[in-house]
Amino acid sequence: MKLDFQSEDVQSFSKIIENIYQGPMEETPWESFMLDLRELLGAHIATLILIPPSQDAEGVMLNVGGDLEKLESYSKKQYAIDPFIDLPPGEVISLREFIDPKKLVASEFYQTTLEPAGIYDILGADLNVPDELSVRLRISRFKGAKPFGVEQKNLIKQLLPHLERALRIHARLNKVESERALYAGAMEQLSVGSIILDEKGSIITCNSLARQLIDAKDGLISSKGSLHLANREQTNELQKLISSVLEIQKRKESGFVEAMRATRPSGLADLGLVVRPVPKNQYSEGKSVPSVAIFISDPEQTSETPTEIITRLFGVTPAEASLAMLLVNGLTLDEAAQVQGVSRNTTRTHLRSIFAKTGVSRQTMLVRLILKSVAPLA
Repeated sequence: MKLDFQSEDVQSFSKIIENIYQGPMEETPWESFMLDLRELLGAHIATLILIPPSQDAEGVMLNVGGDLEKLESYSKKQYAIDPFIDLPPGEVISLREFIDPKKLVASEFYQTTLEPAGIYDILGADLNVPDELSVRLRISRFKGAKPFGVEQKNLIKQLLPHLERALRIHARLNKVESERALYAGAMEQLSVGSIILDEKGSIITCNSLARQLIDAKDGLISSKGSLHLANREQTNELQKLISSVLEIQKRKESGFVEAMRATRPSGLADLGLVVRPVPKNQYSEGKSVPSVAIFISDPEQTSETPTEIITRLFGVTPAEASLAMLLVNGLTLDEAAQVQGVSRNTTRTHLRSIFAKTGVSRQTMLVRLILKSVAPLA
């Protein structure tokens, strides 16, 4: 598909704009855009380099076309010696405009990167999303091809404002995803299962603990996208709670929470379920929108907080930290002594030392202190 720039091919231009905004959601970001751009410009390689603000970060290189092995070498070795950088923001410049051709051919970058890859001509543009990332767009042709002209430069310049907006979207999505992953990780560390339902009560996502409980089919069951409990009576109770929460959610009210217990056929301790609405903003519309959150506590889960964290937080020894975690997980002092392979007197000595260092005087207070600290998040 070659574009006749004089004919103003609206369909082709619209397609490439569409792929710019689709870029942040692709598995390889902006792959479709770079494929289109390479074809429209009659180029051989299209490259997008995303550079975070950190001075130590090398950035991520997204590439279409060319010798992948040589380009991999660029990303690992030649990145630091690339002279074709710091272009005037929003301007489209060719490599041979930016650097004298004779100096270019004599440069280490040309000899180690461009010449082995067969690259002869490059168009470049740099963009900056403040406090988020810097971006280099590079379009290359192999030796023997016609040099890029004014028409190609003008086309890229028209695309740059759209690419900049899409990059801002990309940065925002990355932040949201990073925060989501952080909070999800905290839920896992706290041994809390979470299930998100849509506006029809169907399951959208589960964290790994909730998935383990569902896969065990011991109290929680997923059937045709809906959540069921061990028996019909409890399933009906859960469905009523979900319906109540959905009604509250539709009214965009907050602070409404329902709770219940779910028995397990195996005889293990009951699961605790908390059902609450997912906050929505005024623009939340559409299908399969997160609407209900179900949080699940499993008394059978044990805390796996590293003893090193307990040691640093409370100034105890590794042996004392190990004892504290055994008590947190419900063991008696005698049981803890057996697990640690020490006498009961040694365990009691360790416990007295823990009390003195933490300022508590009873095992129940010690367990509460640890559970309410940041230790379970480690």
